[in-house]
Amino acid sequence: MDKKVKNYKFKTKPYDHQIKALELSWDKPYYAYFMEMGTGKSKVLLDNIAMLYDAGKINGVLIISPKGVYKNWHDGEIPTHLPNHINQTSVLWQAMVNKKQQKELDKLFTTGEDLHILNMNVEALSTKKGVEFAAKFLRCHRTMMAIDESTTIKNPDAKRTKHICSLGEYAAYKRILTGSPVTKSPLDLYKQCEFLKKELLGHTSYYTFRTRYAVMKTANFGGKSVQIVTGYQHLPELSEKLKPFSYRVLKEDCLDLPAKTFVKRLVTLTPNQKKLYLQMKNLALAQMDGKMMTTATVMTQLMRLQQITCGHFTADDGTIKDLDSNRLPELMNVLEETEGKVVIWAHWQRDVNRIIQEIAKKFGKNSFVDYYGLTPMGDRQSNINKFQDPNSPVRFFVGTTQTGGYGITLTAASTMVYYSNGYDLEKRQQSEARIDRIGQKFPMTYIDIYCEDTVDARIVKALKKKVNIASQIMGEELKDWI
Repeated sequence: MDKKVKNYKFKTKPYDHQIKALELSWDKPYYAYFMEMGTGKSKVLLDNIAMLYDAGKINGVLIISPKGVYKNWHDGEIPTHLPNHINQTSVLWQAMVNKKQQKELDKLFTTGEDLHILNMNVEALSTKKGVEFAAKFLRCHRTMMAIDESTTIKNPDAKRTKHICSLGEYAAYKRILTGSPVTKSPLDLYKQCEFLKKELLGHTSYYTFRTRYAVMKTANFGGKSVQIVTGYQHLPELSEKLKPFSYRVLKEDCLDLPAKTFVKRLVTLTPNQKKLYLQMKNLALAQMDGKMMTTATVMTQLMRLQQITCGHFTADDGTIKDLDSNRLPELMNVLEETEGKVVIWAHWQRDVNRIIQEIAKKFGKNSFVDYYGLTPMGDRQSNINKFQDPNSPVRFFVGTTQTGGYGITLTAASTMVYYSNGYDLEKRQQSEARIDRIGQKFPMTYIDIYCEDTVDARIVKALKKKVNIASQIMGEELKDWI
């Protein structure tokens, strides 16, 4: 065992695979943690940061992650895992800043011995303001730059990919983290690795890399001749090239992981959602003002507000209208990051319909089965069998806890996503148990997607505290939620 790693005073005890990751990487100028969701790659990065800081190698860290994750670094991961002896100033990037927020950002440039940590969402690096601030921060410190869920920079033509690769030139140490480095094709690796170091995979451009590892053919579309990928080649060679600077971990390799890990993915309301949510909230509060409300009446108001957070609402004429929402794109991000099969639960049938449409578009029509009120009775057992079959192309099981949350076995998956939650604790607990049954060989990961600062967040927190919202919370308490 590496002496530095062996003697380090960790704040939270590392698992064996996390120790190995640190032994391989802690003092390397660039490294890739290809660690499946639920195996603790965030902790590995923070331990690596702490070790480099204590060794006098860095005094600044720029962590870039997707919008649904970056606040969790600031509020959850850093306070949990960064050792207490390190004095640190951690600031969350915000594009629209008031005087108070500007003071927070200014702290990143104060002199002293603190470790300065800037948390930015990857979308900010598509903007001039975000890029300029990140560059200023990197130039002012001896810095590590880390990209969490680094498949967000796989597109060689994306503005943010180009900006992030350029910013990497200012960093003394670079790390990329992702559970699934190849979400669609081996070609996804090129820009992730180029961020770490130019020509790391032995190619000066994406196109020479593509020529080496993709099988191409010429196709004609509308009179134009274009090159399309039809397959891949030389993949063992590519795998060997990755080994010197990366560590691959799957849940099945980690015998010492906890049986269950719970993960949250936060989304924000779009402007249209926010406007409608506030209108509905104010209307509900006005109707309740000074009146004794039954639990059923308040639950109805709660349901209407939660519908808005999920991207739809019931109009005055009774028709259901869709709203722009960040929720579905966040689910697709989660599915891209996740290895193997996944169970996805939604509270509303409309959500299930939208999810299966998006999965069909992104992963193909044969990649999913459904199990909800509109699934024909004759298809239900067949859909379970397809999902459970290890040789089936079906990766995703999409349903409602009302229909699929009881009695069935879905142990082909060790990951479960709650796109939206209901109010019944029993349904939540029963649905969690669909993958936690005899036949489950691996640690399980449960992911909740929800909108912060809304009733949506209150519902998830109540369920995690094992509170049955539908029967244990009275009308007056629910009024406070609204």
